[in-house]
This record gives sequence, structure tokens and C-alpha cells, in this order.
Amino acid sequence: MSELLKISLPDGSVREMPQGSTPADVAAAIGPGLAKAAIAARVDGELRDIMRPFEGDAQLALVTARDEADALELARHDFAHILAEAVQSLFPGTQITFGPSTDDGFYYDFAPKERPFTDEDLPVIEAEMRRIIAANKPLRREVWERDALIARWTEQGETFKAEWAAELPQGDEITVYWSGDEWMDMCRGPHLASTGRLDPAAFKLTRVSGAYWRGDQRNPQLSRIYGTGWLNKKQLDAHLVRLEEAAKRDHRKIGAEMDLFHLQAEAHGSVFWHPRGFVIYRALEAYMRRRLDAAGYLEVKTPQVMDARQWEQSGHWGKYRENMFVIPDEVPNTEDEGPVVSNDAAWMALKPMNCPAHVLIFRQGIKSYRDLPLRLAEMGCCHRNEPHGALHGLMRVRQFTQDDAHIFCREDQLVQEISQFCDLLDVVYKDLGFGDYAIKLALRPEKRFGTDEMWDWSEQSMRDAVAATGRNTQDWGWEELPGEGAFYAPKLEFHLTDAIGRTWQVGTIQTDTVLPERLDASYIAEDGNRHRPIMLHRAILGSYERFIGILIEHYAGKFPLWLAPVQAVVATIVSDADDYAREVVAALQAAGIRVEEDLRNEKINYKVREHSVGRVPNILVVGKQEAEKRTVALRRLGEQQQQFLSLDEVVAMLKSEALPPDLKG
Repeated sequence: MSELLKISLPDGSVREMPQGSTPADVAAAIGPGLAKAAIAARVDGELRDIMRPFEGDAQLALVTARDEADALELARHDFAHILAEAVQSLFPGTQITFGPSTDDGFYYDFAPKERPFTDEDLPVIEAEMRRIIAANKPLRREVWERDALIARWTEQGETFKAEWAAELPQGDEITVYWSGDEWMDMCRGPHLASTGRLDPAAFKLTRVSGAYWRGDQRNPQLSRIYGTGWLNKKQLDAHLVRLEEAAKRDHRKIGAEMDLFHLQAEAHGSVFWHPRGFVIYRALEAYMRRRLDAAGYLEVKTPQVMDARQWEQSGHWGKYRENMFVIPDEVPNTEDEGPVVSNDAAWMALKPMNCPAHVLIFRQGIKSYRDLPLRLAEMGCCHRNEPHGALHGLMRVRQFTQDDAHIFCREDQLVQEISQFCDLLDVVYKDLGFGDYAIKLALRPEKRFGTDEMWDWSEQSMRDAVAATGRNTQDWGWEELPGEGAFYAPKLEFHLTDAIGRTWQVGTIQTDTVLPERLDASYIAEDGNRHRPIMLHRAILGSYERFIGILIEHYAGKFPLWLAPVQAVVATIVSDADDYAREVVAALQAAGIRVEEDLRNEKINYKVREHSVGRVPNILVVGKQEAEKRTVALRRLGEQQQQFLSLDEVVAMLKSEALPPDLKG
């Protein structure tokens, strides 16, 4: 008789199971309800297929649909595989590549045999996916030897899969998953037990786009099919409503309607700010400067271009060079047909971040322990070489300005500095209309600088600082993210929730002991010896470009008055009121209100409608009667009722309402 396995459950009980048992067997032993509800398992903390046998004694936690994060990940992974199977069934000769899950669904990249896929193909693919789900095919895991798998992919003409398998380390365990006995894909898993565990009404294919094999423009172009996937139709319907609302709020669409900015191919990933858009930028920048001044920051300005040797010393040249714009340090050849740049040119780079330059400022002159903390802030323009296909309006650009700062402090000041930053960030987010945000701690990645002892200390300091503010709770969305820190430091991430429930990762603070060491930053401590400062990298908005994009979508262009590019328009009903309208405009301008006049010979309803589309928050209508009484009819954006106020009343009211939140009493 074989030895029984001891399977420990979350309630502390232990089940003895025969060799070869699976988590599904444990669920069945507990009861038929759990056997039906269980969809996967955590075995010693690892998410696994529910039909995968135990290898020995284990800690087991069964996963059901109530464990929504795990359940959604599994469902979306399965939808991606079923999408690939459906496409190969409908379009023989199509090669498969990769198909991961995403934050709200999944995608898969294909190499079609005859033509790229289009949105017109999606309905028939959806129908085939539902047929595969209805067939309730078992999803079965197998372990293959690398060479055997390469041979199979090659035989089937799957050149992309064969290439990827050939790059996996010799001796690694390679797993594939079968859908029934007809179709398989290389995958680590886990998956649900069968296709029938998915709700066929809980997914929708959304669009087709181009992509490059492995994201490299020099490689073959692929067809990427996107989908959204959920646990049930109710979740899907709610998501589709959010997508519809998000489309209405698209910052690119609203930016065009409000004449805020544009982008064009002559400057890929760089923003052309129009006057109205730059009003928002300047108002936000001025607000941030006032907040930073009050918090004891000193503003600096550093060079855009630095020698490659500086980036080598900081570590960015080795870890980040593919994201940098590198330029030769020589005069281009203008005399003949030879190369514009010689092979002997020294190299420089546009800065992708401000931190090394701030260390160089810190190093000017001898610093004492009494000089710390030193908080250096910069509205720093940076450049990062993002792929063209990844660029997205204001949300992902190549040139951007960070609300950046670096705090140089002693070890004994670290927790207090991080805590004060958290408090400052909280005030800023609430002033900007984001009362709901989550705090997450990104922990050490596999590739990193520094010792384990340094990382232990840095990560614990982050935990202690957030605990000191009382924000390390579920109410604040507190979570630790293994492996997601920067290569030189752990970081706190701040994730905003916008008006339609989407989350945006914006603010960060990172504890760094590596860069001060690499760039030889030091201060004279109380003991008379040189010590390394702790360097905190921090940002609240992240970048002005992206944050303004988020603000546009959060408010759907209907900004709070202090940020609105045009705060009021004075519109006439009849030309007899033109002189009075100009007087109203002058009074508002004198009060600091951004106001425009509309004296066109158009009907007032046309004017009101046009300015409402432009999201002007206040329309002051004046006619002959208002001119005689020195009043205005005030129409608020989105409201049907008018207010009838004297000129002095409306000026005083709008002046008060237009004050930025930090200047209000």
C-alpha cells in the first residue's frame, strides 16, 4: 500500500490522500458543492491546474470564482488559447505566436497565411470560440523535452513557436496544454479544467491591430486580435458600458474639440501644446510649484544632454540604453557623400531621467549632516525612446516633463521623509479631484544592483513609513508586488481611480542607496566621517503630459474652474449689448478670470451650444435689458437653469470660485 499524502488546508485541517491525487479530488472529498465551485488551486502558494497531481505533501487552498483576481486571470488565459484554436480552425496555415492575458482581457498575435485579419473577421471567430467552449474540451497539461517540441513545431510549420522554444534553456521543463486531443499550445499555465468552465457570453473580441514579432520593427508583422473576457455576462456588460464611456472621454477626441494640443508624425511622441492646452499645463505647474515651495523643496534645472560616461557610471547605460536617445558628440559631415557621423564619435545621450544630474548638484561643495534633508525638485524635460507602436496620445510619449524631485537624507530621517511625502501627495491628489487611490510596494526584481541586506532594509523602511501614516491597510489598497521594483530600489506606487473606475499608476517614491554609491555622493556626519546619503526618487504627477491626459478623461473636459482653459465667455443676444459685453469682459479680466467675448451675429442658442461643446464652464449672456440693468444671465455648463446676477456679484463669485485649492482660505 502506497504512502498517503498529507494535504494541509487553510482552516488548519489535514486531509490524507493517495498518491496521484489532485486538488479536484480533495474538493470532491470535502463535498459536491466545493467540487463544482473549485476552478483551480494554490499549492504551496503557486497557482495550479485543479487536475494537476500533487508531487508530495502540500499546503492547499482551493480557488473559486469568489477569488476574483485568480479566476479572471485563468479565464482570460483560457480565452486567449481558445481564440488561437478558433483562428487556426477557421484559417488553416495561420501560425500562432503569443497570447497573454491583460488587465481587462486578452490578445493573441498571429501570422496569417494569406492576408492580415480585419475587424470584419471577428464575428465568425467569436462564433467558433463559442463552439469550442460548448464542446467542453478538457484542457490537459503535458511536459515535453525541448528538442521534441522544436521538432513538432517545425514539422507543423510553426516557425515562430520553434524559434521561441529553441531559445529556452536546455533541460528546462517545457509545458504544453492540449485542448481536447486536436490542438495544443506551448504554455506555462495554469488553465481551467475544461473549456466548458468558461461562460460563453462573458467575452467579446474588440479589435484587430498590427504588431511585430517580439515587438521589433525589423521582424515580420503580425495580426493582433484583442478581446475582453470576464467571469459572467454581467461583468462583461458593465465593462462594455465603461468602454463606451471611456471612448466619449478619450483625451485625444476632447483635446481636439477643446483645441488643447495635437500630435503629428514629424515629432513622434512629442506634444504640440496649443494656447488653451498650455493654460492647463501652466496652471497645474504653478500649483505644483507652490505646493513644493511650501514643503521645503529647492527647484533646480539640469542639462538635457550628458556624456555617455556619466550614464555608464550611474548604471543606466547598461540597464536602460535601449530606451535612450543616443547622439554623437561631433560635428556632422557636410562636405562629401561619406557617413554623416564617423565611427570614432564619442557618445552622449538625451536624459531619460533627472536623478544622475541631481546627484552632481548634491556633490557641489561639502555637505554636512546638518544640511540634510536636501530636497531638490525639477520640472525636468526627459526623452525616452518608446517604440512608435506603443505611443498613445498624451498617455505614452517620447518627450515629457516630470514633476521630479530627489531627497537626500540620513538613515534616521528616511521614514519621516517618506511619510511627509505621502501626506503631500494625499493633499495634491485630493485637490485635483482624486480622493480614491491605492498604495502598493514594488519589491526587488531579479536583475538589480545592491546587496540583499540593502534591499531588506530599504523595503522594510518603506513599510514602516506607510505604517506611520496609517495607510498600510486594505482601505488604502495596500499591496506588495514581488519583482516589480526598479533595478536600483524598491518603490511605493500610487494608483489613482478615476471617475469611471479605471486605475492609473502615477506617483512613486523609491529608496535608493545604489546611485549615491555609484556617483560618489557623500556628506560629513556628526562623527566627522564621510557617509553616503539615502536618495529618495519621487514624483506625484509622474509626468505633466500623462497626468493632463488623465485629468481630461477624469473630468471629460469639464475641468474645475481653476484649471479650465477658458473660464467664462460673455455672449451677446443683440449687437446693442456689444459695448456692455466688452465692459463685462474687462471687469472679469481685471479680476484674473480667463474670459473671451462672443459678439458674433448668431442666435444665442447657437452660441451657447457651441461653447458648451467646448466645455466652457460659465456662459454670461447679455442683451439690451442686461445692459440697462448692469446684470448678466449666468448659464453653468451642464445646467438648464440661469442665474440673474449683478455684474459686481458675478465678478466676485467667479473670482472666488477660480482660486486654486491651495490659495483658498
